[in-house]
Amino acid sequence: MSYIKKAEEMRAIIDGGKLMGGILERLVCLAVPGVTGAVLDMEAERLIREAGGVPAFKGYRGRKSDPPFPGTMCFSVNKELVHGIPTKEKIIHGGDIVSLDIGMRWPGKNGYFTDTAVTVIVGNAPKEVKKLIEVTREALEAGIRAVTVGGTIADIGKAVETYVKSQGSYGIICDLVGHGVGHAVHEEPRVPNYYDKSLESWKIEPGVVIAIEPMISLGGHAVETADDGWTILTKDRSFSAHFEHTIVVTEDGPIVATRRPLEMTG
Repeated sequence: MSYIKKAEEMRAIIDGGKLMGGILERLVCLAVPGVTGAVLDMEAERLIREAGGVPAFKGYRGRKSDPPFPGTMCFSVNKELVHGIPTKEKIIHGGDIVSLDIGMRWPGKNGYFTDTAVTVIVGNAPKEVKKLIEVTREALEAGIRAVTVGGTIADIGKAVETYVKSQGSYGIICDLVGHGVGHAVHEEPRVPNYYDKSLESWKIEPGVVIAIEPMISLGGHAVETADDGWTILTKDRSFSAHFEHTIVVTEDGPIVATRRPLEMTG
């Protein structure tokens, strides 16, 4: 499989990404106290199908031995880092940190994949938690700024790591990384959130499409998987945050395909 996308494929990813950003923004507005993961998940699937897309995560298996993911979106709360399952038992409370991670294949089952995530505080939270959210969001922007034609994938991880370390003592999750996207949910290259010298040889060129996704904790970098086979938590149970955008590299530079409407208006 070629990981370089053709012009028409890039256009479809950019168009699908715009829809995906709008859908995620609508879901964020629904993440209020009393709402369950199952309700958000049903709305996520409705919005994706209404847009002419197909949920990318529902039924997904990383390996044949994995259980299929049961939801349309990943719904992770507080000490859950990523891949949380959206259930009716998981209810949002005031002060929760909620991560919403969603993917879509568009248009239809023969389309192209985009992937995006955001972490929000529902209500109020301690100062250190608010700063964690801000640092993780800005780490994503630092990674995006490092995407340049002729640069390398290593530049992205270096930018994320340098920014996070400049902000204080945070855990940069190393076991989970960003990735190529477009023809499949996960493709090469892997896009770590730290400097990896081996990726100096992976040159960024027009047609590259990647998902950059910093995952940062208030504690250590170690993680573990829950008994459900999917939910990944910080090993020390520290609070964590996760932000993600799909980036399309064109001849004129990178385009953030999954920007949410409010991000573009400031």
